[in-house]
Amino acid sequence: MPKNNKIALITGITGQDGSYLAEQLIKKGYEVHGFVRRSATFNRQNIEHLNMRDKLHYGDMTDFISIVSALKKVKPDEIYNLAAQSHVQVSWEIPAYTAQTTGFGVLNLLEAVRILGLKSKIYQASTSEMFSGDSSQAPQNENTPFDPRSPYGLAKLYAHKICGIYRKAFGMFICCGILFNHESERRGKNFVTRKITTGIAGIIEGKQDKIFLGNLEARRDWGYSPDYTESMWSMLQQDKPDDYVIATGETHSIQEFLEEAFGAVNKNWKDYVEIKEEYVRPLEVNCLCGDASKAKEVLGWEPKVKFKELVKIMVEHDLDHE
Repeated sequence: MPKNNKIALITGITGQDGSYLAEQLIKKGYEVHGFVRRSATFNRQNIEHLNMRDKLHYGDMTDFISIVSALKKVKPDEIYNLAAQSHVQVSWEIPAYTAQTTGFGVLNLLEAVRILGLKSKIYQASTSEMFSGDSSQAPQNENTPFDPRSPYGLAKLYAHKICGIYRKAFGMFICCGILFNHESERRGKNFVTRKITTGIAGIIEGKQDKIFLGNLEARRDWGYSPDYTESMWSMLQQDKPDDYVIATGETHSIQEFLEEAFGAVNKNWKDYVEIKEEYVRPLEVNCLCGDASKAKEVLGWEPKVKFKELVKIMVEHDLDHE
């Protein structure tokens, strides 16, 4: 394994993106640390194979002192902030908590880095949910106006904007990745794509009869998480900090995802899916499709896994593991 003497701190390391990024950085020779919340339930299955127990630091993005403490111990060369309350539907149920963790938590991190005088390069996980999803503005790029339609999107927009302000005001190296939807076999089971693929596995095994969903017409630009986490690292290797859209450039509806996923097991999705109003958002982002041409030109980044292969990967994994 190569050694490059760089130290990275990943917040949200136990999640989908955090775990893939940790694997990738370790392979590049980094010493990788994680910032984690203490939880009554064990939630480290995504990083258990990395044997990082002595590299995990307890804290919370809403707790400034815990952030300062972790930064003083680790003194990271690179910080990847992936921590957030990241479920859009849940953000309608706990909007204040979403604002505190997903929005103001980023301010806590930036202030901690600034006060400690660290020269850490910072990656901030921004999101396509900052856009309105108006089809007349698709595909969306770095210059598309923001107009979020959820407490989550608004919290992320605050974080995105405060990063830009700190970058200009204090000369901090901060890059924001405006990542469009990206999924994997490590996606949380309460997200729609994984809800579908685990639901199919449950139906095949006779554990459930139905999958309950909301709006099937919403269109998303879906990519594969490990492709997207590589772009995070690439951003911090540039000479100057900047913001980048990361996307496949393709858009597909949730119904198309259902058709592809159920088609993989030779079943008709209409026999197993039921619409429930409680899963319909108060405001919907109807059409997200990203233009990642800037990332291709500057970072040399392109997605390797596209929609059909992504769905196949997720369905096959859940059939084997559920």
